[in-house]
Amino acid sequence: MPAQKYYNFTSRIALIHPSEPQKSTTFTSKSLFFGISKKMNTTNPDLSKIHRDIISYCKSHADEKIVQKYARYFKGPFHAYGLSQEQIAAKGEDILSISGFSLLSAIELGQMLVKGKMYEETSFALLLLAKFKKQFDDSTFQGIANWFSDGISNWAHTDFLGMEVISVFWIKEIIPLSKAKPWLKAANKFQRRAVPVSLIRLIKKNPQIIPEIIKFPEVLMLDQEREVHQGMGWFLREAWKKDPKPVEEMLLKYKDTAARLIIQYATEKMTHEQKVRFKRSKPG
Repeated sequence: MPAQKYYNFTSRIALIHPSEPQKSTTFTSKSLFFGISKKMNTTNPDLSKIHRDIISYCKSHADEKIVQKYARYFKGPFHAYGLSQEQIAAKGEDILSISGFSLLSAIELGQMLVKGKMYEETSFALLLLAKFKKQFDDSTFQGIANWFSDGISNWAHTDFLGMEVISVFWIKEIIPLSKAKPWLKAANKFQRRAVPVSLIRLIKKNPQIIPEIIKFPEVLMLDQEREVHQGMGWFLREAWKKDPKPVEEMLLKYKDTAARLIIQYATEKMTHEQKVRFKRSKPG
């Protein structure tokens, strides 16, 4: 699937289309849980009440036909209410209009939502967080890391998070890429996948960094999980389009040891003659 078509599909299946908030919100207190310190409005929304309201909204708009439509894209059980993209977007706007709802609110509410077992709960968390991308700082990144510990558990949410949220930290140089190094060995395979996916927009914007940047997630070339293979292969394919030489050098280095799915994804846009170079060597 072409990269842009795949990304549009990811956005659609994640049931979210984030945009920037209309107004910036400032804070004056701390969240000890996330270590976030911002200037706050005097009005603090009741996040537990908002959480309950989201669940009630999901239940009242549940549609089994929508669940069945998207279930085929996921391995294993797909637990969802069956809300449409438009329903999630509309409810998201309602929440964002609540007085005092802020980046801090989005992170703390998101922490509640990602612990849920239903697909749309995490979709709401991602939607709300992405609305505040202009306000991201280093503490926001730690909040996102906590979400992986509590409930990010599928490719669609992971890829949207990587492309729309985590990539912002690298492109805007909010934090150094080294902050994501622990993610490469995270227990959650989707947190590992998020690293190469989050680099795709960065290399498209700054292709001159490809020779160095592809070394950062190199350890994932030997990862054991299929979902990580897909993310790594996708990243290498996009890097190859911009600067083939360093990518081909890496593929040659790992053609006999990396999962074939990585090689398959990475070489998808190559000619047959080009792909032959990266076939696994015959034993003996």
